Amino acid sequence: MAATAYLGLGSNLGDSAAQLRAAVQELRATAGVLACETSPFYRSDPVDAAGPDFVNAVARIETTLEPLALLDALQAIELAHGRMRPYRNAPRTLDIDLLLYDALRLSSPRLTLPHPRMRERAFVLMPLRDLAPDLRLDGKTLDELLACCAGQSIERLPE
Repeated sequence: MAATAYLGLGSNLGDSAAQLRAAVQELRATAGVLACETSPFYRSDPVDAAGPDFVNAVARIETTLEPLALLDALQAIELAHGRMRPYRNAPRTLDIDLLLYDALRLSSPRLTLPHPRMRERAFVLMPLRDLAPDLRLDGKTLDELLACCAGQSIERLPE
């Protein structure tokens, strides 16, 4: 049976928009990914980090992969794009975070679901709202959560 998962995509090194478009194509070609829809792209300032602005998006996928197998596939795509992790929140060619996996709650050394910081980041909430405007996280609407992120700079990029 297929699960619905939401993924946060971001890049702030190289041609970030091209990195995201390529990653989406690779997601669509991943065994076990049955469908993939993406939000518009957004430009945002780094949060809790230094470096160039990010290009961000959210993808909604239908998948038969279990959460940790999906995480492995996402990390393989990141590595194929030259992702390195020299320190926490370092600039990156590609970052793909597993945000939600159906209604699953999980806490393990490798993966926490829902993503623990997604509620605090406009660069996740705004594109997530494009794909799932009625989604609620811990009883709050995405608009209510976005109001708490009012100080974060984000703008939708032209398509």
